[in-house]
Amino acid sequence: MTRSTLLLLGTLFLAVALPSARADDFVNPKANIPPQASPMRRGSGAGMSPLPLPGTPIRRSEKKREPSPPALVGAITFSPFALRDSGLDWKTTIIDIEKWVDFTNTTLGQRYRYVDTDFSKFSYDPSDLPILYFTGWKELPHFDDQTVASLRQYLMDGGTWVVHSSCGRPEFNTSFRREIRRIFPDRELAAIPTDHPLFSSYYDITSMRVRDGLGPWKEIPPLLETVNIGTRAAVIFSPIDLSCGWDARTHPIEGGILYDQSDALKLGSNIVTYALAEYQYGRFFTHAKVYKQSSDKTRDQLVLGQLVHNGDWDATPHGLPNLLKMIDTSTTLHVQFTRVPVDPATSNLYEYPLLYMCGQRDFTFSDDVRKKLRQYFDRGGTLVADDVIGSSEFDAAFRREMKAIYPDKPLTALPPDHPLFSYVFDMRSARLAPLARQLFGDAIPPRLEAINVDGQLPVIYSPLSMSAGWEELPRAYDKGYADEDSLKLGVNIFMYVNSH
Repeated sequence: MTRSTLLLLGTLFLAVALPSARADDFVNPKANIPPQASPMRRGSGAGMSPLPLPGTPIRRSEKKREPSPPALVGAITFSPFALRDSGLDWKTTIIDIEKWVDFTNTTLGQRYRYVDTDFSKFSYDPSDLPILYFTGWKELPHFDDQTVASLRQYLMDGGTWVVHSSCGRPEFNTSFRREIRRIFPDRELAAIPTDHPLFSSYYDITSMRVRDGLGPWKEIPPLLETVNIGTRAAVIFSPIDLSCGWDARTHPIEGGILYDQSDALKLGSNIVTYALAEYQYGRFFTHAKVYKQSSDKTRDQLVLGQLVHNGDWDATPHGLPNLLKMIDTSTTLHVQFTRVPVDPATSNLYEYPLLYMCGQRDFTFSDDVRKKLRQYFDRGGTLVADDVIGSSEFDAAFRREMKAIYPDKPLTALPPDHPLFSYVFDMRSARLAPLARQLFGDAIPPRLEAINVDGQLPVIYSPLSMSAGWEELPRAYDKGYADEDSLKLGVNIFMYVNSH
């Protein structure tokens, strides 16, 4: 299901299901539940207080605290000073995170805990707390500039921020969207398609039960929104209450929109599984090696233009430099180590005989850009496109846009014996990354599609990810080719296009 379809469903549902209680009148019953007591145990024998004496011996029956398991999640609140300065009466709850952590520990066979923290004392180091958890139902205070900068850096460094709207309140949702735009003015918070790994990392979730106040239960596709850093969902936001600790079946909340508790707990386990699996990728991403442009002139120049669009156009920024490096070392073509962002609406496309494009979300070209691209193709230009996570959303958008540019020339699969597959390396069979192996087997003939115009290929498209493998970073959810084979396939494509 595409993002536009999800957004339409979500908008229609939320428009019908907006809470009847006004913001000032709404009372959240989840806020009145105190935290559970810390786990305790009884000592097995009498003990003595440490020296120096005197001291009072500990009785055999006296309780002792269990050793603390490692902290994985930080539950964020605001300091009293921040609330005082904002003038807002903002509150949070802990009932959902307690149940979420307990259920996930049992499900995944792990042992971790959450800790309370706030923006003023948190270290913003993902190695201290890989996941931040945040919820509320009232309007958020404005984050100060230092908090905005620190949160951005935490997420860029590999941290994950899980946010859900307690009772699905619109005042919280609106104010959170406002603050996330301040943290990431250059990245989009948007719904993900139903084939995203967040919905299958542990449980296979195809639908969620949701209830508006006292109304009947409805079944909708799972709805989460994310901000992506690379191919990783770094901010995971649910505008509907992930009611892990509240049973809305027996205790509906008037004025609230809540997922069914059992569905929410499964989705919560998926979120933790996903965040843990992508942790190493997130930590490596910011520090990945990027090959800088050489200052020396070379005999052959291949400066690639990367097409800018509104669908996460730069999701694998380290991939293309790695590929150019391999072209330089494995062929006679000496390559400038650079890529140039190309906005098709304003740039001169003819400066680049070859354009590269990747993405993972829905995107749209304007009529003017479609016309410019068609003229570019008709004059000999070539576009190589890659679906960076094998996303159904990007795939549908790319096919739609190509059909608008070439209504009578469909994308068709290149046959296994096409000379492109053996142009430099023998790539008539390609090994797959782990996730793709689960779906398609260990190795398959590469799946490339092209638009053919009188024997020429102005458009070459890979629906299985190549550029994720080009990055050579540890990732759990790459629906594409294994790293080495993705690089070899990329070399073949670019060298074939360069010589044709």
